[in-house]
Amino acid sequence: MAKKTKAAKAGAGAAVAGATPYVQRLLQDEDLRDNVRVAFEAARDAYGRLSNGKKPAKALMDDKKLQKDLKKSADALMEAGAALREGPKKKRRFGLGKLLFIALIGGAIAVATNEGIRNKLLDLVFGAEEEFDYTSTTAPPQPATTSAT
Repeated sequence: MAKKTKAAKAGAGAAVAGATPYVQRLLQDEDLRDNVRVAFEAARDAYGRLSNGKKPAKALMDDKKLQKDLKKSADALMEAGAALREGPKKKRRFGLGKLLFIALIGGAIAVATNEGIRNKLLDLVFGAEEEFDYTSTTAPPQPATTSAT
């Protein structure tokens, strides 16, 4: 049984490797397959409504469900065509930009919540605070003495 599954996997891989880029994309991209399936089903439903015995021109003008099916089919085909023109989707990795963004947000949160880190950062940016003692150079006014006469 294991030999069959390995052979089947190898055969499927070989079929994908030898296919045209469009077929490869169709086999690999689930969204593209879903768009093609939806377009096919909507077109099949529209054809069923169109061939129910009425004249085609009258059915196209009067039948709202037929119009809805045709629009749904056209939209799905447009999305599938756009997906094929874009090329294969590249898997997004956890890149340097995201890592830098997360580090920046984490650093901002650390500075905002931790007083020790905040003081070290302020000392680094603006220099250490100078500590000094303040002594007044003016003397307080002398209380007025009243003399008894």
